[in-house]
Amino acid sequence: MSILSLLLCHSYVFFLAYLVQCLFEIIIFQIWGCDKRINLDKEIRVVFGGKDYTDIESKFARRTPENTVEDTCHLIPGVTESVANCHFNHSSKTFMVIHGWTVTGMYESWVPKLVAALYKREPDSNVIVVDWLRRAQHHYPESADYTKLVGEDVARFINWMEDEFKYSVDNVHLLGYSLGAHAAGVAGSRTNTKVSRITGLDPAGPNFEYAEATSRLSPDDAQFVDVLHTFTRGSPGRSIGIQKPVGHVDIYPNGGSFQPGCNIQDALRVISQKGFGDMDQLVKCSHERSIHLFIDSLLNEENPSKAYRCNSKEAFEKGLCLSCRKNRCNNVGYEINKVRAKRSSKMYLKTRSQMPYKVFHYQVKIYFSGTETTTYTNQAFEISLYGTVAESENIPFTLPEVSANNTYSFLIYTEVDIGELLMLKLKWITESYFSWSSWWGRPTFTIEKIRVKAGETQKKIVFCSREKVSKLQKGKEAPVFVKCHDKSLNKKSGW
Repeated sequence: MSILSLLLCHSYVFFLAYLVQCLFEIIIFQIWGCDKRINLDKEIRVVFGGKDYTDIESKFARRTPENTVEDTCHLIPGVTESVANCHFNHSSKTFMVIHGWTVTGMYESWVPKLVAALYKREPDSNVIVVDWLRRAQHHYPESADYTKLVGEDVARFINWMEDEFKYSVDNVHLLGYSLGAHAAGVAGSRTNTKVSRITGLDPAGPNFEYAEATSRLSPDDAQFVDVLHTFTRGSPGRSIGIQKPVGHVDIYPNGGSFQPGCNIQDALRVISQKGFGDMDQLVKCSHERSIHLFIDSLLNEENPSKAYRCNSKEAFEKGLCLSCRKNRCNNVGYEINKVRAKRSSKMYLKTRSQMPYKVFHYQVKIYFSGTETTTYTNQAFEISLYGTVAESENIPFTLPEVSANNTYSFLIYTEVDIGELLMLKLKWITESYFSWSSWWGRPTFTIEKIRVKAGETQKKIVFCSREKVSKLQKGKEAPVFVKCHDKSLNKKSGW
């Protein structure tokens, strides 16, 4: 292929990427619609009044393990026999699933999947789907306002169950997606007794990023509030998912932005195969990933994903946060440890593009020594890990800059459990055959040791060059490193 053809090809790809970005902005604008607000004063005055439950518009359907798809039996506040008719289990946990904004006025496909996963994990529980579809089908700003009324409905239902049947609110776990997360927050703030837990699944951002805590999900709304943020891309208040921490533990998979399988490259693939008709699915892809991560935690209980507390996603990308000391790491999803700190814990992790989402995190630290005087920027490398169980080869990573006599730390991850690390290889990639560096000689660094910390096991290992000293030369064969025989190096590894 000629240089001209390559340039034209690259230009076409960049144009498509720009076009997709514009489409994302257009779709998001259409989703939010016009800024049409509603006056809730009259409705709220009715909601606050007395023990009359006839004004509650939200519906509460107890789905069963045998029928996770349809709402066949409704618990009706004020109608005591409806509870018995729906075979409500008074001694078990109750999960209340609250959906988000909808275009079609129908449940989305994730609802029965979440219901089924909850029953698989807790077979004797009650799974109640909160139906507020009529209110959720308006322009976004209207539906956002309606979350206050939906939250009131849910709170009054819970209070009725507690008062009428002495049902323990300690057994109640609210799961809210998008706008539903904020409805869950309002509900939690209005119950007579705090519910046990609220899980926010990518709570909606617009109209809530700067809202008062009483109007959105907040740590005060339940005994424990955990949140998964999966689509926070964009400026604050414009991103589909809320950016600020709103729980006791806020987890940002893959930095909380685009999720694997939902990025520009995937958009280009969808466009090439199906045209622009399914672009809305790509917008929802990262947003809904929060739900599927939680479902994953229900179905794969023996191998939960781990998240790590960190001040920023930039620090996490450098591998600086893979510590489990003093509650610095936690399980993602259902089996999360209920840590209630004074400040919200922001946590990060990497995931696969599909279920099971769990990956294995490693911090790698390398000291580059040598006589090179040039600082090289945006350098591409590959590292290969070999363990007792499996291997993961040619894992790409990029260092923003590399210069002699400096230590660099970075994060890598594998999609398979390779067991205990035994050996690794490191390769410095040449950009292209037309690289100027290949004309003036290949830059070279000396690497004596590589330090690796495994996040999931917390083990720290020092690797030494299989030769006495390894030369890392751009575009050349990858030097091999094995576990150092000197045990004192592993004890004093400079972590």
